[in-house]
Amino acid sequence: MFERNLTLGVRNPRIISQRISPELHLRVVTSIAHRSYGARILVVDDNAVLRRALRNLLETQDDWKVCDEASDGREAVAKFDQEKFDVVVLDFQMPGMNGLDAAKQITSRSPTTPILMVTLHHSAQLAEEARKVGIRGICPKAEIERVVEGVSTILDNKSYFKN
Repeated sequence: MFERNLTLGVRNPRIISQRISPELHLRVVTSIAHRSYGARILVVDDNAVLRRALRNLLETQDDWKVCDEASDGREAVAKFDQEKFDVVVLDFQMPGMNGLDAAKQITSRSPTTPILMVTLHHSAQLAEEARKVGIRGICPKAEIERVVEGVSTILDNKSYFKN
């Protein structure tokens, strides 16, 4: 069998083609290694300015769309119940229900939905608690420009816990 990679204008695709006859007919099997294109995102933070900044940052990526926002954990869970998202980006410290509690409820409803936590309070202890409730990554707010890298990583089904 003949294998080769083709690029079809999709960001980071892995397209595997096999020759199945001498007449060069191709059967194409598509496996997108970087699943983050087409991502529907829920952004959760109690600070409206930061929500707007996260939206602007995330939507610079091709086909990423912030479909909704929430200002606390309770609102995030309610919005998640109404509409499923491909990824959730949420703050840790919010009034009412914090990010850990919201993440725990979201992952109980949809264990495969990746969650990236953004926080001012990054620590090894918080990272451990985040892992326990199903959060796949943490991004310090001091390095907010790394949110795109974090979301891309967790959409690729990997964890994103940087020091």
